[in-house]
Amino acid sequence: MNRWAEIVVTRSRWVLALVLLVVLVAGAWGIGVFGKLSSAGYYVADSEAMQAQQIIYDTFGSQTADIIAMYTAPEGSTVDDIRPDIEQTLAAFDEQYPSEAITTYWTAPSPTDQLLLSTDGQSVAATITLGTNSGVTSADFRSALDKLEVPGIESQFAGNTVVSIDFTHTLERDLIKAEAIAIPITLILLVFIFGGVVAAAVPVFVGVLAIFSSLATLRLLSTVTEVSSYALNITSLIGLGLAIDYGLFIVSRYREELASGSDPAAATKRTMLTAGRTVMFSAALLICAFAGMLVFPQAVLRSLGLGAMASVFSAAVLSLTAVPAVLALLGHRINAWTWDREASTRSEARARKFWGGVVRKVMKRPAVIAIAITAGLLFLATPVFQAQFGEVEYTALPKNSAARAATQTLLDEFPSTGNGPTLVLRDEGGQSTDSDAIRTVSREVAGIDGISQVVTVGQQDDVAVVQAVYAQGVDGTDRASEITDELRTIPVPDGTELLVGGGRALVDDANTAVSDALPWMVLIMVVSTLILLFLAFGSVVLPIKAVLMAGLSLAATFGVLTWVFQIGHGASLIGVVPNELEPTFVVLILAVVFGLSTDYEVFLMSRMVEARAAGATTEEAVEYGIARTGRVVTSAALLLIVVTGAFTISGLSIMRFLGVGMIIALVIDATVVRMLLVPSLIKLMGEANWWAPQWMKRIHEKVGLGH
Repeated sequence: MNRWAEIVVTRSRWVLALVLLVVLVAGAWGIGVFGKLSSAGYYVADSEAMQAQQIIYDTFGSQTADIIAMYTAPEGSTVDDIRPDIEQTLAAFDEQYPSEAITTYWTAPSPTDQLLLSTDGQSVAATITLGTNSGVTSADFRSALDKLEVPGIESQFAGNTVVSIDFTHTLERDLIKAEAIAIPITLILLVFIFGGVVAAAVPVFVGVLAIFSSLATLRLLSTVTEVSSYALNITSLIGLGLAIDYGLFIVSRYREELASGSDPAAATKRTMLTAGRTVMFSAALLICAFAGMLVFPQAVLRSLGLGAMASVFSAAVLSLTAVPAVLALLGHRINAWTWDREASTRSEARARKFWGGVVRKVMKRPAVIAIAITAGLLFLATPVFQAQFGEVEYTALPKNSAARAATQTLLDEFPSTGNGPTLVLRDEGGQSTDSDAIRTVSREVAGIDGISQVVTVGQQDDVAVVQAVYAQGVDGTDRASEITDELRTIPVPDGTELLVGGGRALVDDANTAVSDALPWMVLIMVVSTLILLFLAFGSVVLPIKAVLMAGLSLAATFGVLTWVFQIGHGASLIGVVPNELEPTFVVLILAVVFGLSTDYEVFLMSRMVEARAAGATTEEAVEYGIARTGRVVTSAALLLIVVTGAFTISGLSIMRFLGVGMIIALVIDATVVRMLLVPSLIKLMGEANWWAPQWMKRIHEKVGLGH
């Protein structure tokens, strides 16, 4: 770090020019990621449900319609009256966009045809599976749907691809809107925090660079792995928020060094060796937290983890290159464009006085405060015991979404097209599937409570496919999952293999995989954090306390999220439909909040350890650390709340879940936990805070990272 600090100071123009060139070129290339994002990757490739789906695809081709077009006959007409117009429209569509299969109520064999007729007999559905050479892309999908409109006939379009593309387009619009709101607000807040425009502009400048870097990162990842469409928003906004936060920490320390009498060159070097080192260490902690996401088998979780890791790395690199280069060039002009040259100094003095007063009051009654806060946070955490994993539903789309309305129509008026179980029977000897075996299994399936109909939909070579239809009111309930479990235990004739798939089975298998991998993710985060914090502080107690505090923050956060988003208290106020928690975003919040919690602990404890190394007592070190970091940590949390809180304006309820979760976690962690609970516990533990066995102290002396 010493060598790099010297290079940045003496070669500041070259460093800044090189960073700008690389980031802008990479960002321009990264714009191409918009057409390469995937809306799939939620399911487990080797799960039973996915194996069943793959066998069906290999044997019969794709059985999942990209588009389900629904046509309603005008009043006074029947569905047969509108048949010629519909078939003419579908034929024209197939000619322009070659399709693998188009099935209508009139062309489907019995009894499958009844699945494409509404319960009132006034609407029909047509399923369309696009061919590989159809030429339809995400960008022109909407115009392709327009070609399926039949003049004078009410037309609606549902289907997995329709819903997925609507999700992707909504996310892209939300990202532009979120950044357009977040960047100006953070700039205004930074002007008030720093008391000047130039100082405020530096973190925002590096934040904008982080957005370009995020686009390039995702484009690069898309060349080697599947990248979720959610990664675009999450990676961009997390990168933006962290870059601004890191810029805030570095600029604050630089101004502090200038105020102490250092010249700009010396101030830059000192800043790099203190705040710069802390930023580097903070990024390492966050990367370890996100690395835990790589243990999950779902591609969507791995892509979010990789994207977030790359985003944190980019934010740290930009903060350790562009920011110090700009500071070295600006020198004392960092305090320019201010309405009052003493405003920042007075503000910092007031902040130190305020937080110093707070921590002194806390340390007068540490036991009372520690018990009260811990009890309060545990109370907030109690709804967690009711939390259940669900899936991303179509109801997550905005209320004005055409895809959401069409899907609701499909479920209401075509109830037999719901997520019924799909059973695959395969002869283990490679012979044609025995008809007696199919009848035996079908009878067993029909006898299960909650199944209304069983239909053999295909038989070829050694594979037979049986479709079960849920009874009214079963789909989307716990009973649907119970049916999957029961189907997997029904007896089958010797020599026959039975695999149970379908939408509900895919979700259940994916949720089970998340539950199984979650302890390993937590283990990776905890162990890596304990090791890194020990290497930083040379204490065994401080890392354990940091992990426990992060766990307490997480428990309280998920308690509130469960209370609102699953149980439904106040859900209508933020415009969401109560639903089980989507595991992808539960895992993401877990990683982000754990990382940020230990991140803020590092910024707080680094100043305490700094004071301790200078000979201060534990109590003096706590007051020194809180007084000097209270304003910066709470300001950083406020800025991150603005950036990640931009998720709450999304039209997607799952993004609101992420935004609300981040706001709750940051408020709890950066204020209640970090500024009140942590100092009270450090006071109570006294000299034990700095304890480590002698053999571990010797290790720290040799390989410790310093503070």
